[in-house]
Amino acid sequence: MQNLNLDQTIIAWLSLAKTVFVPHTEEEYEHLVELLDSLIDQVGEDETHPLASMMDVIGVLIENYETEHVPELEGIT
Repeated sequence: MQNLNLDQTIIAWLSLAKTVFVPHTEEEYEHLVELLDSLIDQVGEDETHPLASMMDVIGVLIENYETEHVPELEGIT
């Protein structure tokens, strides 16, 4: 496993922290949905694209928010 260089990680994270985050509000959720839409337009189905894993992470953050905050529609199977 690669050693984590915390100084480099801090610098990289500071540039991403306002873009990639756990959503706590509807506004933050909508921001991530828009970001995911843009990533889908850019990445498509290219699993080797440099942003493909970012797209996966954003998708998981959105899914988790929806699981906690969006009621399921009854009667839909």
